[in-house]
Amino acid sequence: MDREVEKNPGAFWNFSQPIEDDVDETMTGTKGGLCAKLYGPDLDVLEKKGGEIKEVMAKIEGVKDLGLQRDTGQPNIDLTVDRQAAARFGINVADVQDAIQTAVGGNAVSQVLQGEAVYDVVARYQKPYRDTKEAIERIRLLSPSGERVSLAQVTKVQVRDDAYDIYREGGSRYLAIRFEVRGRDLGTTVKDSIDKIARNVQLPHGYHLEWSGEYDSETRAEKKLLFILPLTIFLIFIILYSMFRSFKWALLILLNVAMARVGGLLALYVTGTFFSVSSGVGFLALFGVSVQTGVIMLEYINQLRARGYTPEGAAIEGAVLRLRPIMMTMLVATLGLLPAAMSHAIGSDSQRPFAIVIVGGLISDLLLSIFLLPTLYVWIAREGDKLPKPEVAFEG
Repeated sequence: MDREVEKNPGAFWNFSQPIEDDVDETMTGTKGGLCAKLYGPDLDVLEKKGGEIKEVMAKIEGVKDLGLQRDTGQPNIDLTVDRQAAARFGINVADVQDAIQTAVGGNAVSQVLQGEAVYDVVARYQKPYRDTKEAIERIRLLSPSGERVSLAQVTKVQVRDDAYDIYREGGSRYLAIRFEVRGRDLGTTVKDSIDKIARNVQLPHGYHLEWSGEYDSETRAEKKLLFILPLTIFLIFIILYSMFRSFKWALLILLNVAMARVGGLLALYVTGTFFSVSSGVGFLALFGVSVQTGVIMLEYINQLRARGYTPEGAAIEGAVLRLRPIMMTMLVATLGLLPAAMSHAIGSDSQRPFAIVIVGGLISDLLLSIFLLPTLYVWIAREGDKLPKPEVAFEG
């Protein structure tokens, strides 16, 4: 359909659904999920610079369904008052405006009452005397001297393309450049667009470009994640320290948590999934599970050392005996999220990155917890380490 309709020059086509339009209009104020808004006072300049921006973005990989939300194109009749000519006849600007309003638009001359309803009686010229440029030029005004003067004698009448819709936001006019991103991640595509537009399009003073829609939402969410992520890691560290009473053991588990990200990132790369807010939330959930497995392993190894095992023996024994409970914990979460990670049905775009990160991260975390964590434990273990009291019911 897109190939066929593109054969009609001068038109912009967009394929969407009613619900999608409602959501997009809520986010951007336009019929697109992504939008670059060019703000400025002059509509002609907005149209010109908007066209330049569109040409630049058309060459950027991943940008699809690109088009301008045009403001101009409606033929209008402009009447500019010739003040010198009007002064010769003793006619002022208000008289000209009133004549045009009465003849073309109509003026209320009386009212009609029908029950409790009140209706204005509007008088204006009949259609043949107001529906063409020539007819409007022949509209008569009465000068103070009693002379009848046509509009053509006191105004300059011309037909030109003007605005049929004027979009405003924040008290400023704007032109919207709508587009979608496919086959590439959103953040990189928009940043690439920002860089190339800054290099190739010179905006006049008083004009600026803003990006809204999904990119704006992603930017806000990333800023929140940049605050939440360090706070989450700090709280995890505080809880771990209060549990082990040792900075060393708390940092060892946090190192295991950091290494678990490798599996999540690798899973995104293998599946061709772009990093998004959903995958970022998945990493936060992965941190919690990684902490759990690290605590299970580290606590067991410390208990073995408290019962007299050497660090090497405790690490080996702990890795062997804790393999089953750690694997059970991993499998429950992995198998539960595997359908979501493999889904490509409607609505899966938001849940699939979340699930992919957790599934990939848990698989790598299993290997890290069994091999890397015991190895690092042996490497940093010392004779004076703070160990828990041996539990009476503990079984080696």
